[in-house]
Amino acid sequence: MPDAVIVTRDGDIATVALNNPERMNALSRPIWERLGAVMAELSADEALRCVVLRGAGTKAFAAGADIAEFERERASVAQAREYGHAIEFTIQSLAKCRHPVVAMIHGACVGGGLEIACLCDMRICGESSRFGVPVKNLGLVMAYGELRGLIELCGKAGALEIALEGRVFGAAEARAMGLVNRVVPDDKVEEEAYATARRIADGAPLVARWHKKFINRLMEDRPLSAEEYDESYACFGTEDYRIGRTAFLAKKKPEFKGR
Repeated sequence: MPDAVIVTRDGDIATVALNNPERMNALSRPIWERLGAVMAELSADEALRCVVLRGAGTKAFAAGADIAEFERERASVAQAREYGHAIEFTIQSLAKCRHPVVAMIHGACVGGGLEIACLCDMRICGESSRFGVPVKNLGLVMAYGELRGLIELCGKAGALEIALEGRVFGAAEARAMGLVNRVVPDDKVEEEAYATARRIADGAPLVARWHKKFINRLMEDRPLSAEEYDESYACFGTEDYRIGRTAFLAKKKPEFKGR
């Protein structure tokens, strides 16, 4: 049986591939569960600076849920609730990953695939990529946790449009709605995704983690504590700050240590 998720490494950049290409990377339970575990493991890796998340092959990022397993895995409310716990674990693992995550989107990014992409920090797609959440046609709803990333990217109006109409739409519309950061020719998706990851990885890794943490925290509707506010200045005590400042004055490329 093939691995549900494949992880490869190129120095400080990891690639995580959803691996169900015969079914356009439809999201089976093993994929959901393994993806959550993988993202938790990668988050704890101090040597890592960026993660690229993709679907195996170039036909799809992920074409939604694997409906073939529903009769076995989600045949009742009790089963669906238990399955939902596995999905929520993965949602939390993605959302809480300390490292920046770039979604490399080829082809279809639909249903749960779009939910996963929305939880990444940046999304690069091809001109022929397609997006949407047509679960209304199955009599299904997106659970609270599954809606969170969609709302954060395109707001209440956009999320309602996507959920209520259930349309599958193109890359240009997805870009206009704020679902993707960049649309490039299909044959340039991989190149641009890794160029983006490299630009991120070349920066100070502690700074990337802090920026991600701070921006996510500011999305919460509660005031900052004094300790949280003070953390904004912790970077000035790092070795990377000294490296960056010295390199800038010397007109050299900094080589950050993550300390």
